[in-house]
Amino acid sequence: MSDYTQNRTATVRAILFDFGGVLAEEGFREGLKALAGRFGLDRDKVYLEGAEAVYASGYVTGRGSEMDFWQRLCRQTGLPPYEESYTAEILNHFHLRPRLLEAVGTLRSRGFLTVIVSDQTDWLDRLEARYRFCREFDRVFNSYHLGKGKRDPSLFTDVARSLGLPPGQTLFIDDNPGNIERARAAGMEVILFTEERTFFHELERYIGPLRPAP
Repeated sequence: MSDYTQNRTATVRAILFDFGGVLAEEGFREGLKALAGRFGLDRDKVYLEGAEAVYASGYVTGRGSEMDFWQRLCRQTGLPPYEESYTAEILNHFHLRPRLLEAVGTLRSRGFLTVIVSDQTDWLDRLEARYRFCREFDRVFNSYHLGKGKRDPSLFTDVARSLGLPPGQTLFIDDNPGNIERARAAGMEVILFTEERTFFHELERYIGPLRPAP
């Protein structure tokens, strides 16, 4: 292990994972695109409008309801009035990534705090009821329950404070470049997740090999 990696390993004490797009496939994006395709609408437009509507409606921070979100999105995009299959489409597109969860278990066994930091609604609670993944983590921070999302830079310092760590001892992993930049500005170490192979290479720069050499 290089001196560089040894220094990072000694510094980082908590690994913070985004949920959709990192621990699981991005069900929100892919579910909305599937809905758009079902009704012959522009897939990218529906997703981008959804990303704004979930904030503008207050749903992502628990200040608005799921129906507030759907009514706003249907009005903005031309989706027909809400039906339960819309929510099911999104939830069914969140597929957990086994290699990521295996890595979480390895990190936790080595003494790192493992944490979810997610811009999710109460859909995360429903996914937990379905998959039971939260037991693999020491803490879960969900915007819906925090009343604050990742677009607010103070969320990152709040999370570090709640963990009892300076931001520099946390490693934040997300697939959203804006979230990565806000976490970096707060003093966190960061990895922008693009795909699994690159991610594991980047992670080992901070924590050393995930598995001992044979």
